[in-house]
Amino acid sequence: MAMAMEIITRETIKPSSPTPIHLRNFKLSLLDQLAPVCYGSLLLFYSINAQINHHLTLSERSQLLKTSLSETLTRFYPLAGRVKDDTSIECNDYGVVFVETQVNCFLSMFLGKPDTQMIRTLIPIEIESPEARNGSLLQVQVNCFSCGGLAIGVCISQKISDAITAAIFIKDWAATAARASSGAGSTLQAEALLPLFNAASIFPPRNFSFTKPTSRLNKEVYDTKRFVFEASKITALKAKAASESVKNPTRVEAVTGLIWKCAMNASRSHTQHFRLSILSQSVNIRRRITPPLPEHTIGNLAGHFASKVTEGEIELASLVSHLREGVKDFGENYVKKLRGDDVFVALRESFKEARHILQDGNIDFYISTSLCRFPFYDIDFGWGKPLWVTVPIGAFKNVIVMIDGRDGDGIEAWVTLTEEDMAFFERDRDLLAFACLNPSVPSNPITPKSCL
Repeated sequence: MAMAMEIITRETIKPSSPTPIHLRNFKLSLLDQLAPVCYGSLLLFYSINAQINHHLTLSERSQLLKTSLSETLTRFYPLAGRVKDDTSIECNDYGVVFVETQVNCFLSMFLGKPDTQMIRTLIPIEIESPEARNGSLLQVQVNCFSCGGLAIGVCISQKISDAITAAIFIKDWAATAARASSGAGSTLQAEALLPLFNAASIFPPRNFSFTKPTSRLNKEVYDTKRFVFEASKITALKAKAASESVKNPTRVEAVTGLIWKCAMNASRSHTQHFRLSILSQSVNIRRRITPPLPEHTIGNLAGHFASKVTEGEIELASLVSHLREGVKDFGENYVKKLRGDDVFVALRESFKEARHILQDGNIDFYISTSLCRFPFYDIDFGWGKPLWVTVPIGAFKNVIVMIDGRDGDGIEAWVTLTEEDMAFFERDRDLLAFACLNPSVPSNPITPKSCL
């Protein structure tokens, strides 16, 4: 599908009210310091709904997004700042990037068969851009389709944001826009929770010299594909993944286990010897530490645990058991160290181990992130809920990102592998028994289209 895009405007949006002087030096937490230098991204698609705010023109919607973003930044003031050094953000209201584009195709055509490369053009900056450290911490791109549909792309630096923080910010921004559009100010305002910026008091920043792990750069070409698991297929998959140790796997455990299994099959299809396989998963630590933190605590408050597979352990039920054991071990051991000097020692040792893994050419290392159960499909700027929400991902090797389908029960998975591995992976019969390769986005939010 041919698609041309024209940038209409590119400007800087600043907070509607200046940040008070006593808040202008924002301390990063230790976990923020250790976060990767890249952007987390989200893309929300909205169709024209003649029954909801049909009186707003595209220009008026764009202006509404700008003014509501400016107001929201007064509450999320660090996002309008710049990273000053390894321990702080200078909150002098530098502002955030706001890009507006015109896309010369209908939204329905774009969603007929979503294309990875085209999706990446709908966000304002590359995921891997170093601007995540020294540039705008938040960048927005509003894409206007020929039919009047919109795609709002949001990129937030992971130096200050995890998926929870991103969801809280975008939901607050949308509620601010909806209030301005509807005039129902006081009722909606009462539902908002002000963000908490106290993570640094719990995980104080540190001066350290150990090197953070990075993936080895090489000349391999990576391929990203979208796989959709419908609710009925997931029910069958969970039954197949069950065992004595995990009698009722979660949706995410079952899908992650199957993708990991098929990725290992792909990797081993062209090697002559066994390769150790490790899968790392991210975990929200807010509710896992003692005492737990409120969910609206802002920052990159994610922990990570790894599951390892040795030779002969490639059965689905066994893999799901490993994943469950990893979560249990994370809760019983790692979380206990997330206080005082123990957290620094634990992180230093885990980074040393991760660096060794990434440098070992005989180990397959996968990173899996789940955004399931996040309220992205409830984000309403005043013209209805999203038709589709997806996660543009960068060109990182062996990455799996999962997000809910619009019905709330299915799962969409974006998988990035080497071209050689993907050629085998996307034809794996075990995978295709439960997943569809890049079907069109369903037009009915209740009944997804069949893969057939």
